Amino acid sequence: MTNIPHSDSQIMTVTCAVVTVSDTRSESTDKSGQLIQQLLRDAHHKVGAYTIIKDEPAQIQTELEQLGKNSDLDAVIFNGGTGIAPRDTTYDAIEKLLEKTLPGFGELFRFLSYQEIGSRAIASRAVAGVYQSKLIFSVPGSSNAVRLAMEKLILPELSHLVSLLR
Repeated sequence: MTNIPHSDSQIMTVTCAVVTVSDTRSESTDKSGQLIQQLLRDAHHKVGAYTIIKDEPAQIQTELEQLGKNSDLDAVIFNGGTGIAPRDTTYDAIEKLLEKTLPGFGELFRFLSYQEIGSRAIASRAVAGVYQSKLIFSVPGSSNAVRLAMEKLILPELSHLVSLLR
């Protein structure tokens, strides 16, 4: 059995928004947001928007609603706020707006995380789905989690999933 995704018939450049959800990070300290952008560019995708917002449900939902109206974007990748601490509200804010969910994303992310960090992976509420015909991912804010999600799940399937939505 192989775990290599099927090859897409065409190479597609996907335009993504990157949103860091954090009460403390700034552009200069946002290593995870910078990593997502770099990995997207390295894979020949485009970063169409980048922002850092506070971990406030209304602000997260407003950001997603605004990005959903941007016809130049194909996908939005949120990082941060996916745990269970009182200030971790990204999952709760985003999940309510998703029109379709991709349960396999969270399941696989936690499985892969478990292989790296053990049972602490159960605290991750990584989620993915569709909103306004855009692919939405929400991953933990640690650089290790971002790298895992991007390299093992998001980048291998990004073009294929976006092509399904077009």
